[in-house]
Amino acid sequence: MNELTQSMRDVAVAALEDIKGKDILSLDTTQLTDLFDCMIVATGDSNRQVRALANNVSVELKAKGYEIVGTEGEEGGDWVLVDAGELVVHVMLPAVRDYYDLEQLWGGQKPTFNPLGKSWSAL
Repeated sequence: MNELTQSMRDVAVAALEDIKGKDILSLDTTQLTDLFDCMIVATGDSNRQVRALANNVSVELKAKGYEIVGTEGEEGGDWVLVDAGELVVHVMLPAVRDYYDLEQLWGGQKPTFNPLGKSWSAL
């Protein structure tokens, strides 16, 4: 991961921490895809917090001069994606994060199918 992406990652993680994002995980995807170099996954406790977390990431990245390519999912707030080109940030509710398990998909491990699913509880 290059210095530009690392500084973008640091700004995004700080923005998530400012709004009390939980379970923030940064994944280096340079060896997995040419589409982006880093992916951050974080959890919010409510739809409102998920939207606020993603918005704060966008605002802070823009304030530092980085371009935001686009955002998706603000309407529902279950899962909001912020695309900053080399950096992609996913902010999700706990149940959505458990269901899609992006860490396993992008962490380099082969996903396994579990017909019973992972145990989770809605907040």
